[in-house]
Amino acid sequence: MAHHQPLGERFAELARWRWSEIAFWLFAVATIFVFPNRYLILTEMAWLGLFALSLDLILGYAGIISLGHAAFFGIGAYTAGLLAVHGAIPQPVLALAVAGLAAALLGFLTSFLVMRGSDLTRLMVTLGIALVLRELANKFSDITGGFDGLQGIVMEPLLGLFAFDIFGRTAFIYCLVVLFILFAVARHLVHSPFGLSLRAIKNNPLRAAAIGIPVNRRLIAIYTIAAFYAGIAGGLFTQSTALASLDVFSFERSADLLLVLVLGGTGYLYGGLIGAVAFKLLQEFFSTITPQYWQFWIGLVLVIVVLIGRERIQRWAQWGPRRIEKLFRRDAAPAADGGAS
Repeated sequence: MAHHQPLGERFAELARWRWSEIAFWLFAVATIFVFPNRYLILTEMAWLGLFALSLDLILGYAGIISLGHAAFFGIGAYTAGLLAVHGAIPQPVLALAVAGLAAALLGFLTSFLVMRGSDLTRLMVTLGIALVLRELANKFSDITGGFDGLQGIVMEPLLGLFAFDIFGRTAFIYCLVVLFILFAVARHLVHSPFGLSLRAIKNNPLRAAAIGIPVNRRLIAIYTIAAFYAGIAGGLFTQSTALASLDVFSFERSADLLLVLVLGGTGYLYGGLIGAVAFKLLQEFFSTITPQYWQFWIGLVLVIVVLIGRERIQRWAQWGPRRIEKLFRRDAAPAADGGAS
């Protein structure tokens, strides 16, 4: 008689951290010491990974596509910048939290518009929100600095102890810690009953509503959470670069974010992080070869990814780690037998 594993145990097993995940984060920590001259690009990878993670929460788990996710990134960036310029909240960590909450508020207020209509409507609405905010930032240039950006952004030491240095070490460690904390929260979220209900909504919203899942409330909730994450990413961008300009609201930033998820994949959280690393490495590599045409080469890589198929590429990439894991299991089995005898 077949033994069926209880549903709760299955979900608990899925939520457990795997060795490959632990290795991923150990490698991320190791980059602090292994690449001391690359802190600037590592910092960009960290906040871009968090930004991509925020979009993956709504695209990969709820099926909400957005072309204006930069709206929340920009709100977070300008909030952190204005708080630093005016000294309203000198502590960067608290200012970062406020930046995320400001973006979450915008996400909640605009979610009611995004929930209406089809995917095409959502694309236009999200893009429109970002464009409107960009024009507002340009119009009120006495506050935002307009095309010149915010001037006089000076970051106080983190927790009053760790000053932002010109090499970017403090900024990178700061971004990496924030990324890990928010990633762990998101990971717990998607493996919770809330996250499972989102998957049900993405697969079939009518059936999800029929079994009692409050579809609109779930979508509004995840959209607001994703906006919070994007706002935190924007705040990290401003705090690590001491820069906030109209570019944070640009369509190109939202488009680059979609490219990141195309490279890394959607629906498993690590796609945004892997895609951010791949995107920045490709950008740097092609910029050194042909500075004017690097976007052409990234576009060519995307075409190749689509033609070959991401699943096939992932199987190739996982071949080595799987072989190592099988070897470990094979070595562990005789040791266990020897101990039993």
